[in-house]
Amino acid sequence: MDNVEKDFEPVFVGFFCNWCTATASDVAGTSRMQYPVNVRPIRTMCSSSVDPLYVLRALLGGADGVMIGGCTPGDCHYVSGNLKERRRIVVLKTILNTLDLEDKRIWLRWISAAEGRKYANTMIEITGKLKAMGHNPIKDYWSI
Repeated sequence: MDNVEKDFEPVFVGFFCNWCTATASDVAGTSRMQYPVNVRPIRTMCSSSVDPLYVLRALLGGADGVMIGGCTPGDCHYVSGNLKERRRIVVLKTILNTLDLEDKRIWLRWISAAEGRKYANTMIEITGKLKAMGHNPIKDYWSI
């Protein structure tokens, strides 16, 4: 492993539900929990507003991964928005697998507003997995 790979710090995009995951992020921060700051958060009103094309655009633009965070099933502020997003992400991952691309660079997590610790642990988990995977190979071939 050369110095570039050893010093690799992944950057990933996070699409966070305003009502739950984004609030959990605030709780983790104000509680001074320790976690990597590799995520570039984008606050959305609901996880269902995240079009799969936004996920692809982030990956094509050079992000090493994408996380979509929403309310826990049954607690969505927009009734079933998070369940609609879950179906979209399953389809997107199927398409990526068909194209022989890494679907493991996309995560969908349910993190409620009171789960600051779960948010911090999720950031640690995703950052660790991305470090193990290395940089996003798509950005070697295509960049927006």
